[in-house]
Order: sequence, then structure tokens, then C-alpha cells
Amino acid sequence: MTLRKGSFIELKIENMAYGGQGVGRLEGLVIFVKYAVPGDWVRVQVVKRKKDYAEARITDLLEPSKDRIQAPCPYYGFCGGCQWQQVRYECQLAYKKLHVKEAMARIGAFPDVLVHDVIPSKNPYHYRNKMEFSFSDRRWFLPHETEDQKKDLGFALGLHVPGTFHRVIHVEDCLLQHETGNQILREVAKYAEKSNIPAYGLKNHKGFWRFLTLRYSTHFDEWMVNLVTSEERRDVLEPLAEALCRKINNIRTVVNNITAGKAAVAVGEKEIVLRGPGTIQDRLGPFSFQISANSFFQTNAIGAETLYEKVRAFAGLNGTEMVLDLYSGTGTIPIFLSKQAETIIGMEISESAVLDAKRNCASNEVRNCRFICGDIRERLSELRMKPEVLIIDPPRAGIHRDLLAKIMALGTEKIIYVSCNPATMARDLAQMRQGYHIAEIQPVDMFPQTFHIEAIAKLIRYE
Repeated sequence: MTLRKGSFIELKIENMAYGGQGVGRLEGLVIFVKYAVPGDWVRVQVVKRKKDYAEARITDLLEPSKDRIQAPCPYYGFCGGCQWQQVRYECQLAYKKLHVKEAMARIGAFPDVLVHDVIPSKNPYHYRNKMEFSFSDRRWFLPHETEDQKKDLGFALGLHVPGTFHRVIHVEDCLLQHETGNQILREVAKYAEKSNIPAYGLKNHKGFWRFLTLRYSTHFDEWMVNLVTSEERRDVLEPLAEALCRKINNIRTVVNNITAGKAAVAVGEKEIVLRGPGTIQDRLGPFSFQISANSFFQTNAIGAETLYEKVRAFAGLNGTEMVLDLYSGTGTIPIFLSKQAETIIGMEISESAVLDAKRNCASNEVRNCRFICGDIRERLSELRMKPEVLIIDPPRAGIHRDLLAKIMALGTEKIIYVSCNPATMARDLAQMRQGYHIAEIQPVDMFPQTFHIEAIAKLIRYE
């Protein structure tokens, strides 16, 4: 049949693609279907038609897969934060392992590499310790919302419709954060809407209320509330800060970031501390970390501990090694490994991250870690010591080709590669196969209800 945009067809969903979409086929043509589950029999409408594939949306679920469950979130399918709430958690883990194996086979040409079962998250929900919500002067309504709800046209505090910058769904609960976070979210929304001070217009760039960022300390059960506004208005924010701290006991600090920039970034050019010390504290293993409004910290602290414990196990340190950590960020991996190595050197391009790393070392009395700030491609050439263990935790884009050549030239005996992107990981490992054996790969699920997966590869240099 001739398949065009707008066509309706029936499909059996056969597997799950990396990116979270179900995959079906019609006369050999691959069709990607959002929110479909392998085993579903569905009626779909084609929304995009390309030469080699099509994209479609479900119009009727004719026969559900045995692996499909009822998504518990009322915003599921609209906000884009969770692609897999409709998939049994055990199946999510199986698909994530399959995605790592497929990337290694298809991109890396490692069909037989050992990929372990995914280490599951201890909490499939309520695991995020940071959530960012956007204000908007125009609410985007869900299809099932009532006419009474649609009267509140001029205000929203919530999450974006995926693929859009101006459509914001008003959200009262997010299942990925702790319930106290949802209570804070509702209190801020109620106060801001009643203030009669306009929310920020994402098209006209006018208005006061811009973002609400919530950060949570898993270990100490304390919260940071960051109110991002377009200008300084203590007369508006001081009463809100006071009310929040009075109603919710475990709010440790409230800050106000102020930005006049048009970019949709919840970071201010100026920060005012309204209540508390301006930071919260959390732990990874035995180590504590001070977290400010704009500093980086793993968004799943319990999952990060699992990840770093596996990094430590793969590294197999005995206390005598010099370890080099590339893309060291705020120093979490070097500090986590500090008791098992003689010296750890971190390299990181972000000056603020390096400053945070040094502060974190000082607060934990870690004295065997030092950090080098600058472009890793340049700074690595200046290194005068050969590390016994190299740890690499690059961004999603993977390792730059020039840097990869310098890494290979080091001749390190053991490399631990940590990745949040199986495709770029497989690409990089394929370039390293001339000098290294890929001993094993351990995926770790830090982001349940999504397709995202962390994986750790252990590489051993050939004799």
C-alpha cells in the first residue's frame, strides 16, 4: 500500500528502539510509534513519512501487550518526562540491556561482548533530587481538562510539552520527585497566581515569574527552593519564602536567582539568599557534598552511589595507583575513589566545577586528589606521569577524536569508561579496540520510566 502522512494502519509492535519508541513494520518499512510496547496490536496514524522509515501515533490500542501496564501519572504522554510509564519495570531493564548490546554489536562491532543485566534502581519513582519547572503566562491544556479548568488561561507552572518552548502544562504532582517537592510546587503556584504579578511570557519575554527549581538531599531529607525571576522583588519573595518555611519543616534554604536574559535557562546573573545558608548538603557513600543552586550534582544520588561502587570495583585499586579521571566535573568520582588510590588527578574544562571539586575535597579532608582546569585535549599532553588506571566519563557526545588518539598514546593498563549514551560509547570503544580488550560492561539504571541508561565498560590493555 502507499503510505502517506495522515494514513491509518494497523500494526504489531515487534521491539523497542533506543529513544523509547515501539517499532513495527509494514511491507518492510520500519515504523516508530510513541508509547507503544512490544506485543501491542495497534491502530496508528502516520505523522511523518520519510524514505526509509515513518513515525506514527497510536489512535486505538486494539490488543495490549502482556508487558503493558496502566501509567499512574495523569500527565503521562503529554509532558515528555517519562516515556516508559506504560512498561513493566522488569521489561524496562531488559530493553535497556538490549539497547546496550545492540549498540555494541551494530556500531562497535562487538557482538560477543559481555553485557551484564542492568542493576535496577532502588526506587522506580521519586528518585530525582532536582526538578525544574517553568512558569508561563499561557497554560497549555490537556485534552481531558474541563471547561472550569480552562478558565485559568493566563498562568501555568509545570513542564514543557516535548519539542516545544512555549507550551507549558500546569503540573501539581510529578511522580519522579518526592511528595514534599510536589507540596512545595503547589504552594509556589498558588502564591504566584494570587500575586497578580505576571508569569513570564515565553514568546513576548515579559513577566516576573520564570522558573522554580527544587533540589533535595536524599541523605539529610532537606530541600532547597530556587525561585528564578526576571528582576529583584524582595517585597514579593520574602513573604513566599517565610510561608514555605513555616508550612514545610524540611526546607533548609530558599534562594532567588535573577536573570533578565531571554534564554530559557534557570540560572541567574545574580543570586539572593532569602532563607537559610544558600546551600544544602548530600552524601555519596561516606563523603558529603555542598550543593548550591547552580552547581552540578547527580540527579539520582542513590543511583550514583551504585554507579560509583561499580566503577570502584572495575578499577580494582589497591592503594598504590595513580588514577587519572577525565571530565571530572565537581570531583565526585575522584573523591569517591580517594581512599583506594595513592593519587587521583581530575581534568575538567569548567572552572566553576573545578572550584567546587576543590571545596568538596577540603570539606571531606581528602588530600590525595588534585584538579587541572582546561581543555583536556591540551592538558593531557602536558601530563608527565603515566596513570595505572584511567577513568573517562564524557558528555553524551562521547570523546573527541583528537582526545581519543591522545588517550591511546598514554598506554594506560586499565580504562574505565562511564557513559550515558550507548551509541557514542560503542563508537569510541570501537576506536580503542586496537589496544584494548573490552572485558565487560555493566549497565546501571539511574533513570527509571525513561529510556536513558548509564553503562560502565572495563577495558584491559593487550599484553
